[in-house]
Amino acid sequence: MLRAGTHGRGVFEAFIDLAVPVELISFTASANVNSVTLDWSTATETNNHGFEIERKLKNQEWTTIAFVEGNGTSTERKDYIYTDDYSLLPYEGTVLYRLKQIDYDGSFQYSEQTAVNLTFIPSEYYISQNYPNPFNPSTTISYSLPVESHVKINIYNSIGQVIEEIKNEVHNPGKYEVNWNAENNSSGIYFYSFEVNSVDGSKSHREMKKIVFLK
Repeated sequence: MLRAGTHGRGVFEAFIDLAVPVELISFTASANVNSVTLDWSTATETNNHGFEIERKLKNQEWTTIAFVEGNGTSTERKDYIYTDDYSLLPYEGTVLYRLKQIDYDGSFQYSEQTAVNLTFIPSEYYISQNYPNPFNPSTTISYSLPVESHVKINIYNSIGQVIEEIKNEVHNPGKYEVNWNAENNSSGIYFYSFEVNSVDGSKSHREMKKIVFLK
């Protein structure tokens, strides 16, 4: 309750809710073998529907990756944990996380950010769907190599003709990106192939994905 004097005209009283919906007391991120563990705790909760977990990789926007249900209203400490799996998303560099705490009425607030530095080497060959898709005029393709390998990436038109070779070289194990700029091509559906062979001859992989260019 707020009480204030009014220069001899009486006392004004008003009830103002000063309660914080959720009192977050910790939020940390720690790297494991091929994952990141997020831990956070609350001291109290009021009408807490839950937490959206948001992640920001380098050169990308914030992305919601999961939702963890809250405990409604509580005056006791509550502990939460979430594991972000990188087994299909090898990554090297800094990653940021934040929590979007959402009340039952839809109102929300963000936590402070927490950061962790990662170096995850893949156990298998992997190539992502291009991003963005559809795109105009350029897009990014990410791929990962578990061992030293020769990488060949070609762009095909809709009738199966190779129109551009965008990668043909040997890489060490790790995560890589390549861009394709299609400004000299017409709008339509294209495909990109991912052909890799380990230098020692023990591994190989072939894959093709669809790509959409819209001017």
